[in-house]
Amino acid sequence: MPKVPILMPQLGESIAEATIMQLLVQPGDTVQADQEVFEVETNKAVMGVTTVCGGTILSLDVSAGETVPVGAIMGIIEATEEEIERSGATPLDENAAAAPVAAPTTEKSTAQDGAHFRTEGEFREGQPCGGARKPTGGGGRGLPVPMGTHGTRFLSPRVRARMDEIGITEADMAYVIGTGPNGRITIDDFESFVNYVDGWPSHQASPMRRSVASSMQRTWRRPIASCARPIFMAPIILHRKNHPRKPGVTLYFLRALALALAEHPDCAGYMVGGRILTPRRIDLGVAVQVADGVMVPVMRNVNERTLDDLIDEYNKVVGQARDRRLDPAYQGGGIATVSNFGGFGLTHATPMPLPSESLILGVGAVQKVPVWSDEVECFLPVEQAHIVASFDHRVMDGGDIGRLMLRIAYYLEHPEYL
Repeated sequence: MPKVPILMPQLGESIAEATIMQLLVQPGDTVQADQEVFEVETNKAVMGVTTVCGGTILSLDVSAGETVPVGAIMGIIEATEEEIERSGATPLDENAAAAPVAAPTTEKSTAQDGAHFRTEGEFREGQPCGGARKPTGGGGRGLPVPMGTHGTRFLSPRVRARMDEIGITEADMAYVIGTGPNGRITIDDFESFVNYVDGWPSHQASPMRRSVASSMQRTWRRPIASCARPIFMAPIILHRKNHPRKPGVTLYFLRALALALAEHPDCAGYMVGGRILTPRRIDLGVAVQVADGVMVPVMRNVNERTLDDLIDEYNKVVGQARDRRLDPAYQGGGIATVSNFGGFGLTHATPMPLPSESLILGVGAVQKVPVWSDEVECFLPVEQAHIVASFDHRVMDGGDIGRLMLRIAYYLEHPEYL
């Protein structure tokens, strides 16, 4: 009977590989079309890989813990001619030459149809500058290293080649002191560093942790500044108390940010060369803490929908993110993010925007603080929280972010407009 390959699918834009978490079938098992046979982890979520047709599992070519590139053969299904005709699957002999190719697609997902920014040429959000070079050591399982990263110290081609080989970036070597001329890091300095760190207790960073590290490293290449201001929380607390569906507190800030950005879209602009690209839509992310990292589900057209309209969808996507099973429709494409670090008791922090965004709004914990009242001429206890906006200083200045935060504060203190 014909044999049909199970290929590692493209699980999201810019995802080039995934790690096998669990094998849900064994050789000899009978499967149906669209049945989940593998559970895999990308740098964004845990997802299932399904069959393209029904039949019998002839072989499985991967194991749990293995990282597999997009397009690689993961297993073989033996199927009937009738099943292949019904499902439209392509037998292995027609795929054999193309299957090893692991290049991800360059098409945008349907969730990101049409870039958010107006520009004459194509602009793909979330893409790092330059490509990614795969390490050659360790069976090709190391961390992809961004190309074209230039630090303040000279690294010889030989040192850079060794860094690429074992998946080390310049950021990893921040405290290495070069012994060569003018502080140059020599190959001996590098090998001493590698031998030194090999002696420390360690564990392999998860795909999620590596993704966060890569994002923050790319973000820090821009001049990021932060501004903060207090918000009176009594209106939100009262509104939520009287609302029958009890919207999540973060949702109030998400909606307020959306309305403010609709009035000041340049504050969500993105700089490319000498141009600032202006967003077409107000799609906003919300940072959700998960095991060993953060996921950022993105809600679409937040400015065009009311608080009540967003409640069910917000609860759904936050729940999916916490379970690390986020629907691809809610992955990527945001122009700004809200991060509520107040849930951890933090009153002030410096959140960092994603590399594809120029703005993130942080929300601190609610505190009772004394505020002077001219009306009664004494201090009164007031429930207050700080919001912190971190932004790309190339795109906007303190005055721009100040005006944006003034509008955010207005909407938060008048939740009836949300």
